[in-house]
Amino acid sequence: MDYCTSPSATHHHRTTAASSPDAALHKALLLVQSDALDSKFQGACEIRRLTKTSQRCRRHLSQSIPHLVSMLHRLHSPESHLEAALLALLNLAVKDEKNKIKIVEAGALGPIIGFLQSESLILQENATASLLTLSASTVNKPLISAAGAIPLLVEILRCGSPQAKADAVMALSNLSTLPHNLSIILDSNPVPAIVSLLKTCKKSSKTAEKCCSLIESLVGFDEGRIALTSEEGGVLAVVEVLENGSLQSRDHAVGALLTMCESDRCKYREPILGEGVIPGLLELTVQGTPKSQSKAKTLLRLLRDSPYPRSELQADTIENIVCNIISQIDGDDDQSSKAKKMLAEMVQVSMEQSLRHLQRRALVCTPTEMPINACTSEVSSK
Repeated sequence: MDYCTSPSATHHHRTTAASSPDAALHKALLLVQSDALDSKFQGACEIRRLTKTSQRCRRHLSQSIPHLVSMLHRLHSPESHLEAALLALLNLAVKDEKNKIKIVEAGALGPIIGFLQSESLILQENATASLLTLSASTVNKPLISAAGAIPLLVEILRCGSPQAKADAVMALSNLSTLPHNLSIILDSNPVPAIVSLLKTCKKSSKTAEKCCSLIESLVGFDEGRIALTSEEGGVLAVVEVLENGSLQSRDHAVGALLTMCESDRCKYREPILGEGVIPGLLELTVQGTPKSQSKAKTLLRLLRDSPYPRSELQADTIENIVCNIISQIDGDDDQSSKAKKMLAEMVQVSMEQSLRHLQRRALVCTPTEMPINACTSEVSSK
């Protein structure tokens, strides 16, 4: 059944039921096009309801967008009217690229960005959610930035409600994919607010993923790196995501730390090592995505005492790199013990993976094709 169908439709004849959704759509359009404010309000509420889950309704009701945007410009309207129009536009934009673009073209950005400064927390939250949805469109990203939204989103990130903060960091993450927007974000000094949110949110959440995505982009600049290391618990928050985050979050976290260490190893090696990063990196070399594994191994090599191979006699393996790092850790028996335990587990997993590889190879090779020293060479190289 189409979600636009009213509950009473099931009690009518099939022909009536089939026409009922279209009648509801037509009625909503007539209401929002009315000159009477109360009728417009009712129409906005209906459009919000009809477009909540139905893509068909979003397409059909796209012609209501100019009328809903005009409601937003009536700043002296009751808050409930502004909220109804804003939420109707939000639902129209969800999963609909054309509607996202049409809403911005109709002039919605001005009032929406104005609501970010509203004394009403409800309007603030709904405006932030709207910008999150609209910023998913590549076409809209430069327009949202040009309209002055970025500093206000950073301010929401500092002082907004928990939901508004989460939506703001996601909107900023969307906008940051344009280099020009990233520079504006950096100029707004967002790192303290991002770190504060990252400390308090669940490390496996989407919010943590977007926080680390932004941090990874921002530490590509010297100002971003300085801001992160200057913020108390900043590097630690990233390390905690590296240990406990989702696969995507961990990839962003190790990417951020690697970017820092590659930019200035002498400056950032100790701050990163001091937050107990080794166990998480070890786990990532075995359990992470291929991209994360590669980043983790590169970072481990940078974190050891010398960034260059010791000699040809000592293989440049992850095990040797980590043993060297552990030997440099002073006065932290817990960290050293945890790292050594993780190292032993990593070696065991690596050996098991090698043995499974050899077993699979044995199944597909004939006796004459199987290298005589396969087991010896494979295992001894670990």
